[in-house]
Amino acid sequence: QAQLVESGGGLVQAGGSLRLACAASGTIITINAMGWYRQAPGKQRELVEVISSGGSTNYADSVTGRFTISRDNAKRTVYLQMNTLKPEDTAVYYCAAVVDGSGAWGQGTQVTVSS
Repeated sequence: QAQLVESGGGLVQAGGSLRLACAASGTIITINAMGWYRQAPGKQRELVEVISSGGSTNYADSVTGRFTISRDNAKRTVYLQMNTLKPEDTAVYYCAAVVDGSGAWGQGTQVTVSS
């Protein structure tokens, strides 16, 4: 079974930066799309950014210009560079990927942005 493990979350002041990483492990043949979702208390989970196997990306309007997604296929890792963080970015961030035709999810990492 493929597993995704996130890291890099934490507490940061508004305007600061964090970089999240998500590494896939286990028996894997192919990894297609990879992305990041987030969910704040009392809010629905929302898609933040996704990146295809070919490197095509899509960003939510709320993070365009501030967040950058990237992936290292050799390391089977996807990253989310988050700059100019705002309190509204506070949420649990979940890594997701399509691995061998099936969806996989990480456990999530907490990002808290103080004002």
